[in-house]
Amino acid sequence: MIIHHFEKEKSLLHQFIAEIRDKSIQKDPMRFRRNIERCGEILCYELSKSISYRSTTVVTPFGTKEMMVPSDQLVLCSVLRAGLPLHQGLLNYFDRAENAFISAYRHHPGGGDEFEVIVKYFAAPDLNNKILVLTDPMLATGKTLENVLKALKTHGQPKQIHIISVIGSSDGVAYIKSIFPENTHLWIAAIDDELTSRGYIIPGLGDAGDLAFGEKL
Repeated sequence: MIIHHFEKEKSLLHQFIAEIRDKSIQKDPMRFRRNIERCGEILCYELSKSISYRSTTVVTPFGTKEMMVPSDQLVLCSVLRAGLPLHQGLLNYFDRAENAFISAYRHHPGGGDEFEVIVKYFAAPDLNNKILVLTDPMLATGKTLENVLKALKTHGQPKQIHIISVIGSSDGVAYIKSIFPENTHLWIAAIDDELTSRGYIIPGLGDAGDLAFGEKL
């Protein structure tokens, strides 16, 4: 796996990460969603440098100009529900991309720390020979992305996989590195060192889905 980690690079991205972590700013769900969206915009801009381009002729009112435009067909796949603001950030830039959505959630049998990831809903186009971009704002244990990868295999073989996350854990990054193809790219803003016993990132930011859309039962 090729890891693109932007925590130590000077970037406006850090302002948005600081705000989504700040528990006082988190009280504004609209601002939280918009900051996640902006993180997605910056990370997908960085990703855009790695895809293929072709030359095309653009006709202006005064002549013509040869321009480089993307030639790869992208499929953006988000994990519901926390992935929706991040997905929108990518779609703001990759507006010609196809879209896929998958519902994956943690189930804690008996209320203990151990959990399994359950996939309930899945909708995706044909993935054959396309660039698959998986978006999940919090890469905690990596188990969610593992189950998403298994589900997507029924829809074809992408020519390359990219993962975009806002905050991850060292363990989660190591785990997906062990299960995804070697030429997979991970684009991530920050990596924290610890996980709680229930698999939440420390210091992280809390539950991204709840902060964006309200607490669930």
